[in-house]
Amino acid sequence: MPSNRLGKVQKHIQKKKGRNVALHENSRDTKRLQSAAGRDDKLNRLASVREKQNRPYLIRVKFFQTAAAEHITSFSLSDIQNVINTYLHRDDEELASLKADRRAGRPPSTRETLLKQHQATEQNEYESGIWLPDMEDGENLKFLSEWNGKWTSLSTLKFVRISEEGVKRQSSFPPKGMS
Repeated sequence: MPSNRLGKVQKHIQKKKGRNVALHENSRDTKRLQSAAGRDDKLNRLASVREKQNRPYLIRVKFFQTAAAEHITSFSLSDIQNVINTYLHRDDEELASLKADRRAGRPPSTRETLLKQHQATEQNEYESGIWLPDMEDGENLKFLSEWNGKWTSLSTLKFVRISEEGVKRQSSFPPKGMS
């Protein structure tokens, strides 16, 4: 969500100076413009970092949304674990094709390494409790099916952590850590 502070400062200076806005290099107005541009740049950078951090969770919730759309009623714990296993092994085909394309004796490609690391991270999270929408609650499934794909609208959903052993714990939004 970019700030419009720079636009306000530019508009104010333009009103004050008129049509020809010729600013001196070290004038107060130039410094105001530079600091406003710096603030906007910083806010945009932080928003970009935040969006990048949230993207894996958005992809996960989107996967479970499509799985819930195919299912008519609320899920049992074994159904949820089947969906989780499907989610965890979604990149197996791509990994196999990358490995098959690689010549013997060559190191793995960057993409292959990243996929393996990502799968290992998700598997470790599943062992301690993977964060996902509560799919045993019928009302939550309704909210999940109506979800618009935005991070901010996830706050209406209930979330749980389900471990590999089948232990279900209530969780909060946004997720805090991997345990």
